Amino acid sequence: MSDAPSTSTELDTASVLAELVQYQPGAVVSRTVMKRAAGTVTAFAFDDGEGLSEHTAAFDALIIMIEGTAEIAVAGHPQRVTAGQVLRLPAGRPHALRALTPFKMLLVMIRE
Repeated sequence: MSDAPSTSTELDTASVLAELVQYQPGAVVSRTVMKRAAGTVTAFAFDDGEGLSEHTAAFDALIIMIEGTAEIAVAGHPQRVTAGQVLRLPAGRPHALRALTPFKMLLVMIRE
C-alpha cells in the first residue's frame, strides 16, 4: 500500500456522505473510500436488523454515523449511536454492531 494520492478523481469534488453507499435488503454493504498505508476510510450501509458479530481490530477506528440508529457494543457495553454522533473503537477491544434502523456510517481506521 502506498501513501501516494489515489488516481481516482471520484471524490475530488464535494460528495454527499449518505450517497457514498446504498442500502440493500437483508445486507451489509461496504465501499472503500480511501486506502493508504496510514489507514482506510470505508462507507457502510446496514439494513434493519443486520450487523457484525463481535470481533477485534489491531488498530483504533472511529465510527461517524451518517444516518439511522445502531447498537454498538464495545467490550460488552452496548450503546445506542445515532446520526451525527461519533464513537471510537479502541484497538484490541472487542466490538459488535447491530442496526436498530437502517443506518449508514463512515469507518475511519488509523494504523500506527
